[in-house]
Amino acid sequence: MSIRALAGAAVGVTFLLALAAEAPIDANRSSDAAEASTDTEPEREVRRIELGGVRVRLDDDTRQVVTVNHKRGHRARVTAWRNRGHGWKRVRTTRHGHIGYGGLVPGPKRKQGTGTTPIGTYTMKRAFGIARAPKRAKLPFHRVHKGDYWVQDNKSRFYNQRRHKSAGGFRWWLPSSAYNSSERLRDYRGQYAWAIVIDFNRPDPVRHRGSGIFLHVNGDGATAGCVSAPRKFIRKTLAGLRPGRDPVIAIGR
Repeated sequence: MSIRALAGAAVGVTFLLALAAEAPIDANRSSDAAEASTDTEPEREVRRIELGGVRVRLDDDTRQVVTVNHKRGHRARVTAWRNRGHGWKRVRTTRHGHIGYGGLVPGPKRKQGTGTTPIGTYTMKRAFGIARAPKRAKLPFHRVHKGDYWVQDNKSRFYNQRRHKSAGGFRWWLPSSAYNSSERLRDYRGQYAWAIVIDFNRPDPVRHRGSGIFLHVNGDGATAGCVSAPRKFIRKTLAGLRPGRDPVIAIGR
């Protein structure tokens, strides 16, 4: 057997052992510790309002909202709102937002690899970035390291989570063209300067529905399913979000 074949076999064995482990430990989960198990909370009563032309589902503790109002093509108006007890006030807005190249689709009907952005209201509890966290940012923030991936491997128990390749448990070596390939975060230095995780298909993901939906910095145009906005908008929004105000993002037409 050649050296290359031996190396490939070793990688495959490592992956199988990681999947078989009862409780794998991710040494790189500083800000996302036990994210798959600790995010589950009792359901709270919700109400529905409209902000900026978008329907929003709120619970009584939500005081910060980002709305994404699809205009045409892949363009959208993205607006940050806050409520300090005297009604909802617009904080900032941009007409230069973008959604996925596949347009909008109801969240439960979304399929991985279609470039669609899920309609609905989703919590935003954490963020990450290749750049340092903005000053005054309070959401748990992970500074991206070499080897960090967002798992999109449907055979992995870590589907739709951030994970370092050294921790194993997913096929990080698959080529980017493969359906089950995971996203190497440092490959997107512009877009992932700062990214806020949108809790679509989390924390109990449905396989093949999609993984890695974020609010991030604009790239060259349409996204692969995320929502993007200008760099200044993302920086200021991330700096202003507060965990105690239960921020959500509402995506609609």
